[in-house]
Amino acid sequence: MGLPHGLTAMPMQIASILFTVPLPEPFDYAVPEGMMMEEGSIVRAPLGATLRTGVVWALKAGDAYPRERLDKLKPIAEVRPAPPLRAPLRGLIDWAARYLVTAQGNLLAMVLRSREALEEGPFESLLQASATPPAKLTAQRAAVLEAAHQPIRRADLSATTGASAAVISGLIKVGALDVMQVPVDQPFATPDPHHAPAGLSPDQAAAADMITDAVATHSFAPVLLDGVTGSGKTEVYLEAVARTLAAEPDAQVLIMLPEIALSQAVLSRIEARFGARPVEWHSDVQSAARRRAWREIAAGRARIVIGARSALFLPYANLRLIVVDEEHDGSYKQDEGLHYHARDLAVVRAKFEQACVVLASATPSLETAINAGQGRYQRIVLPARYGVATLPEVELIDMKVHRPEPDHWISPPLRAAMADTLARGEQSLLFLNRRGFAPVVLCRACGHKMKAPDTDSWLVEHRYARRLVCHLTGYSIPKPDRCPQCGTIGGLTSVGPGVERIAVEAAETFPQARVAVLSSDTVQGPAALRAMIEAMEKGEIDILIGTQIVAKGHNFPGLTLVGVVDADLGLQGGDPRAGERTFQLLSQVAGRAGRADRPGRAMIQTHYPEAEALQALVRGDRDGFIHAEQQGRMAMGLPPYGRMASLVIQGQDPAKLDEVVRAAGQAAPHVAGVNVWGPAAPPLSVLRG
Repeated sequence: MGLPHGLTAMPMQIASILFTVPLPEPFDYAVPEGMMMEEGSIVRAPLGATLRTGVVWALKAGDAYPRERLDKLKPIAEVRPAPPLRAPLRGLIDWAARYLVTAQGNLLAMVLRSREALEEGPFESLLQASATPPAKLTAQRAAVLEAAHQPIRRADLSATTGASAAVISGLIKVGALDVMQVPVDQPFATPDPHHAPAGLSPDQAAAADMITDAVATHSFAPVLLDGVTGSGKTEVYLEAVARTLAAEPDAQVLIMLPEIALSQAVLSRIEARFGARPVEWHSDVQSAARRRAWREIAAGRARIVIGARSALFLPYANLRLIVVDEEHDGSYKQDEGLHYHARDLAVVRAKFEQACVVLASATPSLETAINAGQGRYQRIVLPARYGVATLPEVELIDMKVHRPEPDHWISPPLRAAMADTLARGEQSLLFLNRRGFAPVVLCRACGHKMKAPDTDSWLVEHRYARRLVCHLTGYSIPKPDRCPQCGTIGGLTSVGPGVERIAVEAAETFPQARVAVLSSDTVQGPAALRAMIEAMEKGEIDILIGTQIVAKGHNFPGLTLVGVVDADLGLQGGDPRAGERTFQLLSQVAGRAGRADRPGRAMIQTHYPEAEALQALVRGDRDGFIHAEQQGRMAMGLPPYGRMASLVIQGQDPAKLDEVVRAAGQAAPHVAGVNVWGPAAPPLSVLRG
């Protein structure tokens, strides 16, 4: 077994080990004589009746322990053949555990989630011609030796030369072919920072210069890259990545994306720019690829990593730059298992690494905007679109005035604009952040609404799949012929629109148009998504209808009209960030229009045209909207000017649950500055029973 290079054994050492289990602190173990390790070494040690994986959090001299305690310490079983976790990552775990009110072991488990990477191997056998030729050299043997001048798999050697297994085995037996065991996980291709540099505008070049200067300080440097949609933020930060890699041969860069769906387009751009595909890390990456990525990142050979939230917890050897693309996106918040916000932890990780972190967005979050306004973050502004492209004109359609026809959802003004767009040979995008055909299915006879069992959520009709689906639990049934409540045959009717229903209306209104739907239901997997995006880019789709997946990171040269079918969805509910998120999402959607040499137009259907978020969109007054939101939050003491925490209590007995939550509310501390709201039932009071 391999051991860390260059380490010496120290007698009578005590190691404090943090395990990958939900424990609040490390535990002390004796270091066996002759065992070599350092702080950060990954080890196996007995915890209870089993051996567990842990990390040496601290090393202490054994002579500081009383002899009777020292004799009771269990010994460490072994040191794993993996690079030690560096101090910045261990510091992040300590800090985040306190901040997130969780056990350190929970965070360490995220770091060491690829357990296969901590083992040796796997290996594969390769064959290579030796310096000893066979005594008898036939034509077939000569062909085999020629093909094996470089290491080659046995099956490939046979397929290339047509040689039988007996011929190859004979060459091995006489020593003409060497058999070598090599690791399956090979290093990734090295990106070339000089491969295909992009032509930058003066504004872009100046922005890249400022980020490069921030990286070169080798100190904590948070930067807000604030550029309007279509201003070329990706080109700016890729140029900064290139300069970072050119300046430091061992530098590593992490580019974070809010959605896996976006990774394919960005992967292609990075590969085209650097001549090598970056390393991926997200939930769709298979275990073997995860093992390889973890090892290469820890060894410092993976230079560019592109990933989702969990990529923050990888063991980088020399992390110099973190880019959080679309930093405002709500997908960076993890609400299941360990709750954390990846944008915020990216800033903290950069502080521990003494690195630069770039938060890129056309619509920065209020927290980021305030930090930039107060000078905590450097602000770099890209005020205009790249080249001749201009920002789209935004128009509100008051649905109280411009009512669609019965059972239709596209208003007359939007329908007329779509007709004009089609006549010019240009593309339209209709946005509705609601999957499926209809959000509600009810009985016309008795009013019964179809729900999932043991859940308050309504079943969504998916007409393409011919099923009713619960988007929370995954429960799914074929649409019944009769009402399960009253038994009326044919009484079930679809209420309200989803993207599939809008697609039906668009196809009926414009039968000559090529209509497609882009949502997580209709596009299965990265390959299908890439094909849909490429079809839109090539002009093979006339009208694209989609959920929020269409709002992020796509560049469609022929798209000149964006129609928002229902802007009011995001304004509903009690979320204090509802206005901010509506403004961000609609800004991103509208920004898809007019990104080439043709002007764009965005038309937003709403019943509340007076809403501040919508008025700010029309005015193009993002900073004014942020200021108004800032004043409102400050007056109410809402984040980021105050803190909010939700205490969620759940149970199966409603009466007992009511008793417990009221007791919890009454037990809250009565101190200045602390207010207790509730208890209140959530919008969905019953979920999975």
